[in-house]
Order: sequence, then C-alpha cells, then structure tokens
Amino acid sequence: QVQLVESGGGLVQAGGSLRLSCAPSGRTFSTYAMGWFRQAPGKEREFVAAISFNGARTDYADSVQGRFTASRDNAKSTVYLQMNSLKPEDTAVYYCAARRNYDSDRSRRTSYDFWGQGTQVTVSS
Repeated sequence: QVQLVESGGGLVQAGGSLRLSCAPSGRTFSTYAMGWFRQAPGKEREFVAAISFNGARTDYADSVQGRFTASRDNAKSTVYLQMNSLKPEDTAVYYCAARRNYDSDRSRRTSYDFWGQGTQVTVSS
C-alpha cells in the first residue's frame, strides 16, 4: 500500500510559478511510475504529466507541454511538478498518482493504483 501526500498548491497570478511535491510513503517508492492529474470544477480529472520509475522518461499533456516539468528524487522519495507560466485555465485540484504496471497507458486514470488527496492550485488573471 502506498499513501501519497501532495503539497505546494496555492494562489498565484497568471504568469507565475508553483512547485508541487508528492511524498509517497512506503519502502518501494522507487519502483513506481508516477503521474500528475488535475480536476477543475465541473470537469473530469485529466492527465497532466507522467514520469517513469527512474525519471528517465517524462510525458506531458499538450496543454502544459513546455510550461510544466515533472521530476523525482528517489533518495528523498519525492516527486515534483514544476509549473511555470501559469494560466487561469490551469486552476484545478492537482493529484499525484502511483502506477505499478510500467506498460499501462500512463495518461489514463485507470492505469494508476494509488492516489493522493489533491492540492488546490488557483491562478488569478
């Protein structure tokens, strides 16, 4: 069982930056691929970014490509999402998730086995 805790959300003006952190518990963190999703009010939860178990591969939604960067530090058991050039449409609750199956579709919610409780990101115009 993996418990995930996100932090780093908050209120920022358009054009600003935030860095989200996700600190899974458990001894096997380094064996999980990780993902970031977000959910805006009235919308479905959508894929934002994914990072492989060793950090060698990252994938991004088109809407955040070039602005967001996913990274991880397995020694610290922490995954990060650096968000730059934020836009009002980035406003959402952001979730990190852990995936055991490396071959599953990294952009699909159903591929992930464990989820955090989410952290609110609000971007004002």
